[in-house]
Parts: sequence; C-alpha cells; structure tokens
Amino acid sequence: MKGVLGNEDALPLFDLNRVTRGPFSLSYPGARNGVALRGRNPPRESRLSMEVNVRDWKIPAAWLTLCVVWSSTWLVIKIGLRDLPPVSFVAWRFVVAVVVLLLISVGRTHLLPRRRSDYLVLGFTGLLMFSVNYALLFWAELHVSSGLAAVIQASIPIFGMIFAHWMLPEEPLRWQRLAGALVAIFGVALICARLLSFNGWLAFFGGLGITIGAASAAFSNVLLKATKMQLAPSMLAAWQMIFGIVPLVILGLTMDGNPLRLHWTTSAILSLLYLAVIGSSFTFLLLYWLMPRMSVTNLQTISLITPPGAIAFGWAFGGERLSAWSLLGATFVLLGVWMIFRRIDEPKRALVEAPERG
Repeated sequence: MKGVLGNEDALPLFDLNRVTRGPFSLSYPGARNGVALRGRNPPRESRLSMEVNVRDWKIPAAWLTLCVVWSSTWLVIKIGLRDLPPVSFVAWRFVVAVVVLLLISVGRTHLLPRRRSDYLVLGFTGLLMFSVNYALLFWAELHVSSGLAAVIQASIPIFGMIFAHWMLPEEPLRWQRLAGALVAIFGVALICARLLSFNGWLAFFGGLGITIGAASAAFSNVLLKATKMQLAPSMLAAWQMIFGIVPLVILGLTMDGNPLRLHWTTSAILSLLYLAVIGSSFTFLLLYWLMPRMSVTNLQTISLITPPGAIAFGWAFGGERLSAWSLLGATFVLLGVWMIFRRIDEPKRALVEAPERG
C-alpha cells in the first residue's frame, strides 16, 4: 500500500514530522487527568507513568471509535437519502464540516496556504475528492447497499498505489502489491457484474460510479503528497472542502431548489449533523491525534475493518442482505487490500494519509 487508508472519509496526506500534540493532548507536566496540580509538581518518573497509563486505554479507545464511526457512516448516508437528494445532501454536509473545522483551527494554526500555486492544487484535488468522489458515492447509495458501497470504496489504496508508482519515484510498484491489486479489482468486477445481472443498470452504474470516485480520491491524495504542501492537516482538508463544495452547492441549488424547502425530517437533520460533525470533523481530529501515537500498520487496519463493519451495520439496522456472489466479491476486495497492506515493510515511514469517511 502507498500510504493510503481506504475508507469513505479519505483525507489528505500528513507529515508526521510536523504533527504536534494538538487539541487532544493527553497530559502535560504538572497535570493529572487534565487538571493542573496546585502547589507541587510530581516527579518526572510519576508524570511519565501517568502519561503511559492514560495512553494505554485512550489509544485503543480512539482507534475503536474510528472503526465504529466510519463503519456506521455508510448506513447513515442511506438513511439521509430517504429524505434528501444526494447532491444537496453531500453539499450541505461539507458546508457544516468546513464551519466546524474552521472554528477548531482559528487561533491554533496558520489558516492560509503559503504559495499561490497551493490554491490550484487544493482546488483541483478538492474537486476530485469532494465534488466527484462524494457526489458519485451519495448518488450510488440510492441504488447500492451501504455495505457494498463501503467495500467498493475500499479500492482507494489500490488506485493510490498505481498512481504513486508514476508520480512518486520513491514508491515503485512491486509485484506483490500488484498481485493484491489484481485480486481486489477482480472482486470489484464480480460485485459490479452481480449488480448488473440482478439489480439492473442503475445499480451497475452505481457500483461503477463509486469505483470512479475512489480513483479520483486516490489521485487527489497522491497529488497532494507529491506537492508536499506546508499546511496543517485540518486546514488542508478545510480548503479542499471549500473548493469542492462550491460546484456541489451550485448544482444542488439548480437541481433541488431552495435548500430550506428540502424534506428536512428529524432523521435527515440528524443524519447530516452526524456525518458532518462526527463522521468528518471529529474523526478527522481523532485520527490526527492518533497518528504520532500508533504505527502506520496499525492505522491501516481500519481500512480492513470498515467494510465488514459497514456490512454489519447495514444488516443489523438497515435490513440489508448481501447475496453469496456479493459476499464473494467483497472477500476478494478485502483479501486484495490485505495483501497490499501485508507486504509493506516500511515501519518508519514519515507520511501517511488520513482517512473519508461515510
């Protein structure tokens, strides 16, 4: 795998050498459980012991939270689509997410890109990541189950490794990774063939659309890494969203009319807020906090857990059922992605991509 975490909320590349402890700092000298000690400072050994104890449970808890939230977002998209049209739904989801990211970032980091050329890169990658990828994904979930959508979107690391081979000289394509890519692509083809045979052309084009969106997101991520932009991760994502949602908002207003007149049921509002605040902003910051505290390999396991988790949520709460052929295709996709992950022998990599999220 080429430093790509494949999930619905795939976000830009991070330079771990520039990651600070951020807003989720666990401890600091003279503090215990987040409360400053008065009148005395504990010995250095005690402070280190307290930090380790706190991290022992907070790190796996954060990792598990990411797995659960990103597994659930796919079904939440499906629920929201019962009342909201896909383009307006995705547009207003990221409008809210941008506002949250900006509120969190103001006063904490530099808000503007440092070079004029950075705006061009952010604009282009924002269009690919949000305008293309998410618009196709939300439309596709009108015709494809949430679990299958998650499985197909797991192909992001496959496309990412292929693009990285051509755009990043330090990441050549190895035959072991290529074998994993071919296995996963076979699984995607099997799923799409099944959709065409049993669910019709709309379902087939839905699966194809998610695949195209995954390729767009992967190219966006690799291009960002090649550019080596000096911008905090939260603002990098925020600027991508800003550029990406502009055409979505315009298209939504054209197709769906006044957003205030949309079918804003309670479930629609809750779905949008969950996806924007919890599924995008909160999980992004949680991942940002985890990156310097977990190995790249352990973080990558989220990409393998999210699709089965999405299938489980769809089965338990959405009444979704997958055919034997769909499950077989999903197995091939996850096997291929695992092969790509398994073959990586780069434990000291400094760059890793932050995950998309449903």
